Amino acid sequence: MIVRFLDFARFQLAEAIEYIAFDSPAAARELEARIDRALRRLEQFPESGRHIPEFPDRVDDREVIITPYRLFYRIDGQTIWITALWHGAQHVPEAETAQD
Repeated sequence: MIVRFLDFARFQLAEAIEYIAFDSPAAARELEARIDRALRRLEQFPESGRHIPEFPDRVDDREVIITPYRLFYRIDGQTIWITALWHGAQHVPEAETAQD
């Protein structure tokens, strides 16, 4: 499996890292490392993420929790598409995680 990012998700990740790095570059590096580990695990076990509780009808969408963030993804053939990254305290609007 290969992991790829939608542009929106790549933007969200860059913003999160930049925001954290402003106060603590070390914390930003640690978050990047945890996300990298989660992505490598998804390559090996793509269905290891849970279904997104807010969207029970969207059975193709999953998430991995990387505290305090939620990484949303969808499997399409041999590709894992990262569709969004949200802070756990944020409301997750349906349009933001759509991949139709």
